[in-house]
Amino acid sequence: MNAQFSFIILTFNEEIHLPRLLESVKNLDAQVFVLDSGSTDNTIAIAKEYGAVILQNAFENHPTQWDFALKNSDVKTPWVICLDADHVVTPELNNKLSTFNDEDYRDVDGIYFNRKNYFKGRWIKHGGYFPFYLLKMIRYGVGYSDLNEAMDHRMVVPGKTVIWKDGVIIEENLKENNIAFWIAKHNRYSDLVAQEEVERMMQMRSQTVKPHFWGSPDERTAWLKQLWWKLPRYVRPMLYFIYRIFFQLGILDGRTGVIFHFLQAFWFRLIVDIKIDEILKQKEGSKAGVENGASPVKFVLVFIALFAAFYYFNILYFGITSPGNHYSAFLAQYLNYISGLRWLLLKGSAQFLVWLGFTVITNDYELLVPGHPIIQLVYSCLGLGVMSFFAAFVLAYPIKLKSKIGFLLGGLLGIQVLNIARFVLLALFWTRNENRVIDHHAIFNIIVYILIAITLYFWVKRNDKTLNNYGAN
Repeated sequence: MNAQFSFIILTFNEEIHLPRLLESVKNLDAQVFVLDSGSTDNTIAIAKEYGAVILQNAFENHPTQWDFALKNSDVKTPWVICLDADHVVTPELNNKLSTFNDEDYRDVDGIYFNRKNYFKGRWIKHGGYFPFYLLKMIRYGVGYSDLNEAMDHRMVVPGKTVIWKDGVIIEENLKENNIAFWIAKHNRYSDLVAQEEVERMMQMRSQTVKPHFWGSPDERTAWLKQLWWKLPRYVRPMLYFIYRIFFQLGILDGRTGVIFHFLQAFWFRLIVDIKIDEILKQKEGSKAGVENGASPVKFVLVFIALFAAFYYFNILYFGITSPGNHYSAFLAQYLNYISGLRWLLLKGSAQFLVWLGFTVITNDYELLVPGHPIIQLVYSCLGLGVMSFFAAFVLAYPIKLKSKIGFLLGGLLGIQVLNIARFVLLALFWTRNENRVIDHHAIFNIIVYILIAITLYFWVKRNDKTLNNYGAN
């Protein structure tokens, strides 16, 4: 029997995952403790088949479950490795563990493993998800479960830690291939996260891990959480999603990856923010707010409805005013705002280039500076998507309309100015390259969405009191 470390695994109906994990560590000949929370499938039978010691405890949340596991497992080794049932130990990590010797780590209390996260069969490589370090191996009797966290569970050690960058565990929950399972699971998680954040607002919880941006992975997470808690609700999910997709290159994870980042970074955290407001209103006993329908759900629904309406109306109108089966000559000639926007961008860009001293040639769709490639303005160049997003957010935001008009018009004008600046730069410096992963449309959208997010952050922060009294108008 391995005298260096043991395993503790949490389970609940994990017959689909547990054999995969136990098989990946079988050769290490380490004692395995399984803490189950009432499985009704073959989980217990599988664990017994592999010689695991079985414990039972009703599930409250992950931190308390891990606390119970550490305090009630009869661990005889100096180290314990704490894994979830949907983890798999990779051959590289297995090799490191097979040669592990406590004597080489006498001054260390914890070891971080690297993690590869899979969603619907795809490795989520970007968006801040790899490398991603988890404190999974702790000195037994020294490390403990952080009970100051209701949901985002982690182990804590008082002393030195090391990171095994090439010591990778795979995390792939096959149940989440059914999106209904993922949504139901994260809906439950959102209850815990929302309640925890409200308790932190009321100073009923504190951070166990010291916040430090340049510290350990968990210390950096603690620092980022403090920043997160200071951001205005409803804006921060959008900021986080944009950060994950563009700054951390989540867009390179493909269609499945972008869906994951949207659900995990935006949808989940938006639900948390909604539930935080619901809890606060319940605690305040805001009867008047309830009578007036003072729910942030309304803001979210109105925003989504407006964005969809603006976005798809633009596409529909573009189809109607373009030659084809549903072409309307009257609308195309007299009410073609899309053509007008194209004209504005072309003429504005041309005029700016003339002011800079360049000769410019334009027609209805193209702009050319002699000696440079032709720039064509297609529908995707017009920025109607970002304008739809901005307009929908501002109009849905719960303050009086007259307080929004100036900000809305100024923002739309600012987007046009940025678009003109884009075409000026394209006309002078852009060269075609078919091998580019991201084209200039994507780059423009990244920049504009970042600026929109920053602008909305300060705008919402200024009007935050209004948001907290949503429905009063």
